[in-house]
Amino acid sequence: MLTIGELASYAGVTVRAVRHYHAKGLLPEPERDHSGYRRYDAGAVVDLIRIRTLAEAGVPLPRVRELLHADEEEFAAAVADIDRRLRAEIRQRQRHRERIARLASGDSLALPPEVVEYLDRLRALGVDERIVQAERDGWIPLAAHSPARVPEWMARKREQLADPRLVDFYLTLSQVLDRADDDPRLVELADKLAAYITRMADERGEDYVDDTEIESPLVKLMDTLAFDTVPPARRLIELLKQRGWTGWTKLERVDPTRGAALTRREDTAVQCQR
Repeated sequence: MLTIGELASYAGVTVRAVRHYHAKGLLPEPERDHSGYRRYDAGAVVDLIRIRTLAEAGVPLPRVRELLHADEEEFAAAVADIDRRLRAEIRQRQRHRERIARLASGDSLALPPEVVEYLDRLRALGVDERIVQAERDGWIPLAAHSPARVPEWMARKREQLADPRLVDFYLTLSQVLDRADDDPRLVELADKLAAYITRMADERGEDYVDDTEIESPLVKLMDTLAFDTVPPARRLIELLKQRGWTGWTKLERVDPTRGAALTRREDTAVQCQR
């Protein structure tokens, strides 16, 4: 025979919990022996373990009381139902964990998985985190604007990243992030980028180079995000105009002569503002 402390220890609960279950009518309270102690048998241990297990599973105590008096078939059906509920809760909590992980990682909070994968690929290639952040900030409004087209755009991005010349562009841009606007490597970078874009346009058509079909205000917003995060991008656009292309978020072919004239006028305007 067991004391209340021994019973509690064997069942893995506190003495206070045993007394609580007594008060709720879940566990019968035995009579005291001649020494004034309540003594419990092995059956009380089994009952207490069942009570504890059901209570820990979230079963309300009134329902626990019913199940303790249920026949074997009813008890088995109730346990199966509890198991289904617990598995549903586990799935829900797993979804919550995934959302929390997205909050911690940052990228996944507002981006589709394929875009996150693309950003991780840039990091794995050694692209500077500032460029990755600029890409991320641009994809957030773009994915929100046209979510149905994200898989198509991402398939194209993955294809482009397989080209060593584009990877080299990203890596070279990473190296000139902190350089001045007159750094000769920016000219080299503009040459590389213009040659790459022209080759793509000639081989695949200009729609392949850019078919985002997004409104001008969103283009300006995304360009501003890129220019603020990657300052050399603004100078690169000026150099690209002289090489037949303009735009960062939305690329367009231009007359190189007209592009050079536009750049000279923009440079003059900047000088006048100084």
